[in-house]
Amino acid sequence: MPYFHKIKTASILLFLLLNYFVNAQIDPLEKVKWEFRVEQSGCDATIIGKATIVKQWHIYGAHLPAESFALPTELMLDKSTNYQLVGKLTEPKPKKEYDEIIGEDIFSHSGTVEFKQKIKILSKNDFTLKGIYAFSACDEKGCLPPFDDVFEVKVKGCSSQPAQDTTLAFETIITTIEDSTEIIQEKNATTSVEEPTQKEIVEEEKEELVNKSLLTIFFLAFLSGFVALSTPCVFPMIPMTVSFFTKQSKNKATGIRNAIIYGISIIIIYVLLGTIITAIFGSDALNAMSTNVYFNIFFFLLLIVFAVSFLGAFEIVLPSSWVNKADSASNRGGLIGIFFMAFTLALVSFSCTGPIVGTLLVQSASIGGMAPFVGMFGFSLALALPFGLFAAFPGWMNSLPKSGGWLNTVKVVLGFLELALAFKFLSNADLVMDWHFLEREVFLAIWIGVFGVLAMYLFGFIKLPHDSPMQNLSVGRTLLGTFVVIFVIYLIPGMWGAPLKIISGFPPPMEYSESPRGVGYKVLPSASSGNNKTVHIEGTHVGPQGIPAFHDLEEGLAYAKKVNKPVFLDFTGKACVNCRRMEEGVWGEPGVIEILRNDVVLVSLYVDDKRPLPIEEQFITEQNGRKVNVTTIGKKWSVYQSSTYKTNTQPYYRMLSTEGKEIDNGSADYEHHGNVEAFKKWLEEGIEQFKKKAIKTSINEL
Repeated sequence: MPYFHKIKTASILLFLLLNYFVNAQIDPLEKVKWEFRVEQSGCDATIIGKATIVKQWHIYGAHLPAESFALPTELMLDKSTNYQLVGKLTEPKPKKEYDEIIGEDIFSHSGTVEFKQKIKILSKNDFTLKGIYAFSACDEKGCLPPFDDVFEVKVKGCSSQPAQDTTLAFETIITTIEDSTEIIQEKNATTSVEEPTQKEIVEEEKEELVNKSLLTIFFLAFLSGFVALSTPCVFPMIPMTVSFFTKQSKNKATGIRNAIIYGISIIIIYVLLGTIITAIFGSDALNAMSTNVYFNIFFFLLLIVFAVSFLGAFEIVLPSSWVNKADSASNRGGLIGIFFMAFTLALVSFSCTGPIVGTLLVQSASIGGMAPFVGMFGFSLALALPFGLFAAFPGWMNSLPKSGGWLNTVKVVLGFLELALAFKFLSNADLVMDWHFLEREVFLAIWIGVFGVLAMYLFGFIKLPHDSPMQNLSVGRTLLGTFVVIFVIYLIPGMWGAPLKIISGFPPPMEYSESPRGVGYKVLPSASSGNNKTVHIEGTHVGPQGIPAFHDLEEGLAYAKKVNKPVFLDFTGKACVNCRRMEEGVWGEPGVIEILRNDVVLVSLYVDDKRPLPIEEQFITEQNGRKVNVTTIGKKWSVYQSSTYKTNTQPYYRMLSTEGKEIDNGSADYEHHGNVEAFKKWLEEGIEQFKKKAIKTSINEL
């Protein structure tokens, strides 16, 4: 039976191929005339494709059995945020008859037939809906080559959802059930599951990205709160405060209640700070700040001040009048008094908590939205927990280490970490402006120096102003110093081109370097060469992993068409940490690097490129109801990404055909494709779709 099936399959394919050659000169549109229109009622609309078929010719139905050799008639709407598909494509009941040549039932339409697709309109503005229709026209002698073309119809926007939404949904369910019943009765028919619209996909991706970012900032803030507890400004306050509540309260229950209220007050104070920051700057402004040159330089200077303060040069203190007023208000008693006691703690400990809170708000600003609120909640929760717990279980305080020189050591270690982090912000500004002052080697040299001095401090070779005399190294200090030395040794090969995946995203990328390919770089085959010589491609720059990269979409598409390869479109940023993590941790791995070098054309579009556009290319557009002046290269690509793909996150990857059309493998990003397996699978799916499209085009040309 398998042998007979292979013979049958080959015979049918040969028969169809001969018919294609015989009928190649006949225009399918001469046999089937198409008209497209839209019927609309409020926010509900139906896209109708009307096919008028000449006598003795037919086209196939839209829903055919899975094993059918016939090509179904298709009406595919472009993905858009302007509307949402409702149900699947519907058609009149096709004519069923047995074909002796093919040896199977065929389902066809003749005469005049209408294919309908319902949609729900989501846009308030009028828009043009675009799509593709595809069919194969046949008569008793054979079939013409498959034909597809684009169509478009004008759709009016709607300002509100009509009251009959429930009715529409019910009608859709009934229609789907009826269609399914017919298909089951006619055996082996296939059903299609409606895919989510582009808007739903984008919104889901955004929601996942925001949720993960907020969760990350919460845990970082929570850990930062525990670090703040270990500083000399806060740690000694724990036994003092708990002792005050337990002694001044009439009974243990009252003391515990007051301590809990005290902890809640701490949370309220810091959360209010995050809320005020968000209210003043706005979520969008905070997010935009992360790639702003002046923002990064300001926070570089701010973190340097914090670091120097932690190292002991001076203390950052608030005006004494603020502390005195808060302290006097705390004597009032009751809930107000407890709240002002918490406020006094926040003011008194500011010299230690201020730099930590400032750094936390800087990190929150790069996420925007609710991040400052979430960050302050996580920080204050960790800060407040010990006061409530030690008040409930006073005996635990006996296990706390005594105050002493170790508290200043914690503060100094934080100072070194602040100093290292500061240069990340300076690096962001340098990358965005393309100054090349702080290239990869210089950045790593600074980090090696900072952490090298930290190791010397931990081992007692260096003493700072507020350090206590030290006779012996503690076990904890020795272990921490050992890990810092190991980290410094790990950094050193990076000066000669080692990837340093542990800190990927922090140093400038490999191509932003005095030696982009590293000392001792071994030349790999390029995308345009089959030998071991790298061939320069005109218009490209050295991209991540040494891959030739276009920085202009039109140039990249022109070259892709020349070499007949898909475009790998990379929306990236010079100051984008996750972009560097993808490029350094995923792109260079076996199985991925070969695809990126040999099978695709890389087009990297930097959304934070501050170089000005030529005057004649500058323009004004509208986004989110406001006018945007597009005067820089980065703004051009940022606007293009947000308007085309309805997202502004980076990295964001798409694959395009040589004509610039999206390949049907969706998008990729760091959150969902930040590992080799997922990213490689996405690339392979795109290349496979590209090849299938090329084969289909070749058949049409026959």
